[in-house]
Amino acid sequence: MDASLPSSLASAAELSPFPWLSLIVLLPMAVALVMPLLPGDPNDPRLPRTVALGALAVDLGLMLWVFARHFDGSVSGLQLVERLAWVPALGLEWSLAADGLSAPLVVLSGLVTLLAVAASWNVSRKTRLYFGLLLVQASAQGLVFLSQDFLLFFLAWELELVPVYLLIAIWGGQQRQYAATKFILYTALASLLILISGLALALSGDSFTLNLSELTARSPGGSFGLLCYLGFLVGFGVKLPIFPLHTWLPDAHGEANAPVSMLLAGVLLKMGGYALLRFNVQMLPDIHLQLAPALIVLGIVNIVYGALNAFAQDNVKRRIACSSVSHMGFVLLGIGAVDALGLSGAMLQMISHGLIAAAMFFVTGVFYERTKTLSIPNMGGLAKVLPITFAFFLASSLASLALPGMSGFVSEITVFLGVTANDGFTTGFRVITVVLAAIGLVLTPVYLLSLCRRVFFGPRIPALAVVGDMKPRELLIGLCLLVPTLVIGFWPRVAIDLYEASTNGLATGLAGHATVALARLPVLG
Repeated sequence: MDASLPSSLASAAELSPFPWLSLIVLLPMAVALVMPLLPGDPNDPRLPRTVALGALAVDLGLMLWVFARHFDGSVSGLQLVERLAWVPALGLEWSLAADGLSAPLVVLSGLVTLLAVAASWNVSRKTRLYFGLLLVQASAQGLVFLSQDFLLFFLAWELELVPVYLLIAIWGGQQRQYAATKFILYTALASLLILISGLALALSGDSFTLNLSELTARSPGGSFGLLCYLGFLVGFGVKLPIFPLHTWLPDAHGEANAPVSMLLAGVLLKMGGYALLRFNVQMLPDIHLQLAPALIVLGIVNIVYGALNAFAQDNVKRRIACSSVSHMGFVLLGIGAVDALGLSGAMLQMISHGLIAAAMFFVTGVFYERTKTLSIPNMGGLAKVLPITFAFFLASSLASLALPGMSGFVSEITVFLGVTANDGFTTGFRVITVVLAAIGLVLTPVYLLSLCRRVFFGPRIPALAVVGDMKPRELLIGLCLLVPTLVIGFWPRVAIDLYEASTNGLATGLAGHATVALARLPVLG
């Protein structure tokens, strides 16, 4: 085995004495299966809503307890490992484990999904199906982050598409069928590339294996490695999303209800970033080092294009969706930086954006329930009738535009430092990258603050003169999303300590392959 591989892959991790991760993954699914059997009126939303909320609260509590008690953030290797032969004929294992790349995102997924259920208080149609789908989604998300078998990962990746499609197609807006169909077509075609690339890697060695650690140990290069890398990049790039594979996102957000938008922005986009780290960076380090400048270029395009495109949107949710495209460009920058600081920034940006974007879509849903419109020209003067809602939306916007003291600032400045601190890039390349990315930083406050001005200030629309402000339940949801952004902003070690060992190990693995890769690359070295 290559000595440059991270320690998480250099030796087999100790098996967990109790299947904590399986319990975390399967609990929501088990509750979803009994949802149709609940007693009482099938049209009464109270019982299914309460059951789903209780199940996800228990699941989040279990996550926090397990990771606080049994997970060591100072260890870069896999922990809480569970392995069980599931379908031996296919080589499929029920193989779960956590490390610094997965543990924070599992907790983020659990928190956002719980709050999405709490935000669905007014859903009154087909409620058992609705909350059952959210529970299935929770299990699929956790399984994506924790799977250590490629086929299991792929099955979870495909499973989470189904609830999202149905949640948009049944409970979405007027163009919901179009948006849901576009979402499933983009993601299904991308999944085909992921499957082909993964199976090609599984068949590439002396023996067939689907174990991610064993696939990482192969670390193929050359034309074969390049094709696998590009297949993963496009497949996961649709979910991130990377320009020009992003066009499904504004449509999906524009038609989905607010809780589903919270999941899309808070969790699903992070699956793309996580998968790029797990597959492209960890499994194919030689190819990643060669294509790192290309990822930085794609990240710059995401940042600038997403920001410029946001100006053209007259729908609040579509504007926030375009801002997500821009902010996920910083994840690409961090991944392309190929050093520990850049990779740390990419992880922190995923955590930070998951909280901030979920908060923005939640607050948007709050004033949509009052005004029944998302059209920016049809709103105005809402700050006088919705002062608390305005305060939460403004706080979310300030976090999104990277105000110092909030998590968005810490994550984006870490990405910048990661790019500039990498001596492998030429000085000119680093300067151009920082200047172009800074354009996105300048544009972000312009389109977000102009959104606040048009929606909450200016002439008051007569029809919106009397609406109720946020209720205690909504206040609690907003605080659960905004307080962590403040905590991370002032004390980033709370998040960094969870994943730093793993990102350092990933950077060490890349450094072991750098000598050969740098010799091939004119823009580096």
